[in-house]
Amino acid sequence: MTTMEFSCTFLVFFGLFVFGKAEVYIVTMEGDPVVSYRGGVEGFEATAAESDEKIDATSELVISYSHHLEKKHDILLGLLFEHGTYKKLYSYRHLINGFSVHISPEQAEVLRRAPGVKSVERDWKVRRLTTHTPQFLGLPTGVWPTGGGYDRAGEDIVIGFVDSGIYPEHPSFSMHNSEPYGPVPHYRGKCEVDANTKQNFCNGKIVGAQHFAAAAIAAGAFNPAIDFASPLDGDGHGSHTAAIAAGNNGIPVRMHGYEFGRASGMAPRARIAVYKALYRIFGGFVSDVVAAIEEAVQDGVDILNLSVGANSPPATTRITFLNPFDAALLSAVKAGVFVVQAAGNGGPFPKTMLSYSPWITSIAAASDDRRYKNHLTLGNGKILPGLGLSPATRLNQSFTLVAANDVMLDSSVTKYGPTDCQNPDVLNKNLVKGNILLCGYSFNFVVGTASVKKVSDTAKSLGAAGFVLAVENVTPGTKFDPVPVGIPGILITEVSKSMDLIDYYNSSTSRDWTGRVRTFKAKGSIGNGLMPTLYKSAPQVALFSARGPDIKDYSFQDADVLKPDILAPGSLIWAAWSPNGTDESNYLGEDFAMISGTSMAAPHISGIAALVKQKHPHWSPAAIKSALMTTSTTLNRAGSPLQAMQYSGSETMTLVTATPFDYGSGHVHPRAALDPGLIFDAGYEDYVRFMCSTPGIDPHEIKNYTSGSCNSTSGYASDLNSPSITVSHLVRTRTITRTVTNVAEEETYVITTRMSPEIAIEASPPAMTLLPGASRKFLVTLTVRSLTGSYSFGEVLMKGSRGHKVRIPVVAMGYQH
Repeated sequence: MTTMEFSCTFLVFFGLFVFGKAEVYIVTMEGDPVVSYRGGVEGFEATAAESDEKIDATSELVISYSHHLEKKHDILLGLLFEHGTYKKLYSYRHLINGFSVHISPEQAEVLRRAPGVKSVERDWKVRRLTTHTPQFLGLPTGVWPTGGGYDRAGEDIVIGFVDSGIYPEHPSFSMHNSEPYGPVPHYRGKCEVDANTKQNFCNGKIVGAQHFAAAAIAAGAFNPAIDFASPLDGDGHGSHTAAIAAGNNGIPVRMHGYEFGRASGMAPRARIAVYKALYRIFGGFVSDVVAAIEEAVQDGVDILNLSVGANSPPATTRITFLNPFDAALLSAVKAGVFVVQAAGNGGPFPKTMLSYSPWITSIAAASDDRRYKNHLTLGNGKILPGLGLSPATRLNQSFTLVAANDVMLDSSVTKYGPTDCQNPDVLNKNLVKGNILLCGYSFNFVVGTASVKKVSDTAKSLGAAGFVLAVENVTPGTKFDPVPVGIPGILITEVSKSMDLIDYYNSSTSRDWTGRVRTFKAKGSIGNGLMPTLYKSAPQVALFSARGPDIKDYSFQDADVLKPDILAPGSLIWAAWSPNGTDESNYLGEDFAMISGTSMAAPHISGIAALVKQKHPHWSPAAIKSALMTTSTTLNRAGSPLQAMQYSGSETMTLVTATPFDYGSGHVHPRAALDPGLIFDAGYEDYVRFMCSTPGIDPHEIKNYTSGSCNSTSGYASDLNSPSITVSHLVRTRTITRTVTNVAEEETYVITTRMSPEIAIEASPPAMTLLPGASRKFLVTLTVRSLTGSYSFGEVLMKGSRGHKVRIPVVAMGYQH
């Protein structure tokens, strides 16, 4: 008996004994996936493209090699384990070579020791990273006309959304008023049909719709009654992100009888491909998400939008760039797909990014120029500011104020929290009718068990003239967003103003010796909060938007990569919603929602990238990323430096001057991105070289997750040809190389530099002339002048003789040794 036969016999025997509770594991195998396979296996020709571009998934070569990999996965599992003791969920063949399997921890150990297995990781959870912006970004006048107007913007570009599905009947996705779409030859996605309703999710605008839930089902998390075993959006999040990127143009946003404007996607003629892998209660699992990414790339999407991030680090992987998720996205980029991911919502604290790798475009969130303000005028003349997307109470008329805890039907119901005003049954309709109901903003609103919508419903059902929600204490990090309501209503967010209201109410209300109210004499009126105020201080980096520096491992060592990459609108974004969506309790049953998150910022970039791809169909993902970053702006609409929302010592919100760790290269400027002048290009081999030259990364680990190997570890990670420069550990001096390619006509560029005084910066040559299509290297030398223990910021600016401006941020921290 050979050693191999003996080990397999031992493993089959061992496989009969299943001890621990079964879990889902992601296994990677030796042997290249389809996108990287350059031949070498007898009987199977190479499937990898010569350069980083799309592969024809329907070719005989690809199908044959793909089946070969899957067969190897099945043979291994069959050899190791008794039939019925495991369940394979997915075979990954296109982007990574491996599979997802439901087995016991003991069986996982057996797999780790099996020949041909590179890595075995326990599956981990991911979560969602939860209109006016087209005008704010200058799309209708500045960008859409160059592509033939809104009715051609994004034509034939397919954006894939790995999210919570879609609500296909929504006007943002319907075909009723739009010109018919032709076929998209390069896209081969499937369209699921709902088993119960026989509903087809595709309509020409939506070209693919599939769902992935095998890992969620195996983990016991999936509930078909609310999660829907189809691409139908049971959450709202997926419909919202798809509409931001590619929703139809000019869709009226109506709620409670009021029109808040007209919504449009960034690229209204782009096609939508849905890959549902997120669900309303538990989020999702990496096994399902990787299967969705693999399918999307195989189907031929041009852009991949991921408004999703990990709940926690993977159990067995130390390096942020090396896990099945990031490895699959690296292969997606190799296949020519532009990958966009939300940065995360852990701001404003440093090192809160959930998107780490340089091949991914990581998006921070900004507030745009709209603010919905309202006010409450008291009978004593005081005017209290607040939030309230609501109509006003009747003009020139004041109404009696009645507090919820003074109008209870039975004092014994205090244990149900009637001051939240969530339940009309505990309040006295006779005392509330025709008056303004005062409610308390409790911790229940923070955790999501109470909502402003329910307060409005309560007040309306009791016949109130309106309602006031008063915040009496603030939990650090509480974010107050205006909520559209159908009756006059306001949220007083400042504790001091709430105290003014309570003091006035108490001094105006007479009570008997038991504390019961004799007469309500406090008066007030609510203003009109339906019209936004426009601010020139926009954009600002949103408080919740995740911040850099980027980290290279889960012990939080800084990486030589700038993250986030770019800033886009992500605060109070109006877009489509699924009527059965529950992601936001304030929008239950609605067709539109106004929500915030880096989840909302990411699809802005996906849609704008579709416009760039439409104009430049042969550009690489790195070229598109470069065009967006180098043309972005670090100034607000008033021409002042961008500011970032931050906490001051007392946990109150303040504004500080923003840095590249807040906004990356700056706020997206779509018109300029269509014609960047120069690009910084990079490909698969460059990203592998970047990892090989990153200190602390084991070359064997790189080989486990990529098809690349580290032939030489010379050079620095900071030499990756990205449109930013980051040196997290600068000792004395370092010279960094960058290569630019001219994508315009012949032009001469003058190069200037700027840096804070602790670090000297110099660029060479000071000027260069590039012919169309030509590439040229330039050098940037950084030298430590003094040690501050913090990062220094600067930039390299290249001004072209034909008017192009190319700017890259520079970030470095000096050390003695």
